[in-house]
Formats: sequence, structure tokens, C-alpha cells
Amino acid sequence: MKYIHSKNTLLTVLTVVFVWLTLSTFSQEALFPIEEKGKFGYINRSGKVVIAPQYEFAELFSEGLAVVKLGGKKGFIDNTGKMIIQPVYERTTNFSEGLASGKKDGKWSFFDKTGKTVFDDLKCDYAYKFSGGMARLQVGIKIGFIDKSSNMVIRPEYDGAYDFAEGVARVKKGDKWGYIDKTGKVVIDFQFDDCFDFSEGLANVRKGDETTGKWGYIDKTGKMVIDFQFDRAWTFSDGFALFRVGDFKKGKFGYIDKTGKIVIEPIYTGADHFKEGLACVSTSIDTKNPQWQYIDKTGKMVIPKSFDFLSSFKNGLAKAKFSDLKTGYNFGYIDKSGTCVWPR
Repeated sequence: MKYIHSKNTLLTVLTVVFVWLTLSTFSQEALFPIEEKGKFGYINRSGKVVIAPQYEFAELFSEGLAVVKLGGKKGFIDNTGKMIIQPVYERTTNFSEGLASGKKDGKWSFFDKTGKTVFDDLKCDYAYKFSGGMARLQVGIKIGFIDKSSNMVIRPEYDGAYDFAEGVARVKKGDKWGYIDKTGKVVIDFQFDDCFDFSEGLANVRKGDETTGKWGYIDKTGKMVIDFQFDRAWTFSDGFALFRVGDFKKGKFGYIDKTGKIVIEPIYTGADHFKEGLACVSTSIDTKNPQWQYIDKTGKMVIPKSFDFLSSFKNGLAKAKFSDLKTGYNFGYIDKSGTCVWPR
């Protein structure tokens, strides 16, 4: 009897765990914004409409909530379509690290996922989302950073600044860029004419002007890992970075790995980052009206169908525009086989 009791208990526990996992998976199901007859709603990954088009605008979900617009104001819904935070904001950020910022009656505040104000009446012109426990505040034409207790940890002294990424933030003083840590200490001197956030341990930086300058990559100590050599270079994503040889109008795009080795030759007239193992590229001579396809990380064309517009894959789907798109729609969604899942 003891053995049978233990077995039944085990079965009960396994059943509860299965149900919990099923419900968790459902509650966290990826949803994608759609537009139909001027109204926005959401579909799931299979293309089923799960929140009927009813909003003036809708954004991607972030941390379980999505920004939607009704009556000219912005609020937040959950993935059932329930309005969790009423549309009372003129401007908002998405939720990040449990908080979002919003502008109401000309004043910025931060609030939690219940809509409860955490701190308000911020003396700023714009409050950005939290990243790495810090949020940018724009005060006039200068930018500083606050922590989650609303303390101004890094006073607004920078002419340009971006969110903390991998523990550091890129900031600008005068006409040069460098990097600071969360105490405001300069960890990589102001020496670059342009630079981007660290991604996968490296940051793309430029010395020289936009026309004749060259791009390379540094690590977090400021050491040059990939020498200045590219006419344009972008951040690493999925282990590869996009680069361009030649100018903006006639240059060709390819991909490098973290050693700087060219892994996909620069043969494309247009290209985007790798996401979820795929990247959209173009070989169109007419760069004003390019046609796009998808390649994998070997450079193989895996979705050969031509698209008028493509975006990176996210949660298994990509937004696209194509010639046989259903009449009346501005865009659709495709899966990784190139099949249109919405609209049908």
C-alpha cells in the first residue's frame, strides 16, 4: 500500500507540474502586433488573432505588458487584452526591469506593472527605460542617469548618452565618445568619433569622420580587438557582425566573426543583423526598391522568395511585405519556412 500511495503521489505531483508548465507557456505565449482596417490587435505565432484589432496603435510585448494607444493616449494591456494600466499617458517607454516611464500632464514618472507610481515629478525633458539598474534622464540638452531610488547617480553633463549595456554606457563630451561605469567613472577615454553599445563582449567604434573614417572593435578594457579597417561596422548579434565595404550608396555588405575573419563575403547591396540564425539580405541593383531574402550563417539562401520589406525574426516570426500580400494589408508575418501565417 505504501508503494501504491507513493506512486499516486508522484503521479499527482507530475500532473500538477505539467499543468503549471502548460499554463505558464500559454500565459507567456509570444504575441505580435497586427494592423487591420486602421486598427491594431495581436496574433499568436500560428497567425491566430487572439486580441481583436481595436487600438489606434500597438507595440510589442515587453515583460508581459504591451503599450497600446486609445483616444490619443497610451496605456498597457496584458496578453488577454485586459487593460492593466489605463491610457492616460502622452508618451511611454516599454517595461524594463519591472518599471516603465510615462509622461502625463507634461510630467514624467516611473510606475510598476500595477500602474502604481514608484517616483514622479521628475525634473527632466525625457525619462528613458531602465537598463542595468540605471535610467537616462534628459535635462535640457544634457543627459544623466538615475538609479531605482530616483537618485541622480550620474549628473546630466553629457552631450549624448545611451543605456547601460553589459555594465557600461557610451557617452559623449564635446565631439568625442567614451564609456563610463555605473558610478560615472570613465573606463574608456573620450577618443572615438562614433561608437555603439557593447554586445557579446565587443563594441564597434570609429575614428575619423563619417565619410573617410574607419571602424573597428574594442573589448571592455578599451583594447583594440579588431583593427580599424571597415567603412562601416555594426554590433555583434548571434556571433556575427555586419560590415560594409565602400560608401553608403554603392557599398557592399558582409559578415565577420569575433576574430575579425570574414565569414560571409561582402556581396550584398543591403543586409541586416543575424537574429535567431537568419539574416535578411538583398542583391538588388535598384537599392531604392530592393528585394530581400533570408540567408543562414553559412551564407546559404534559405528563404529564396523575394520580399519588398523584411525585418529580423523574433520569437519565430518576421514582419514582411510581399507582392502577393492580401489586398488591404500593409504588412504580414512569415515563419522560418517563408510561409505567410498572417494575413491568410
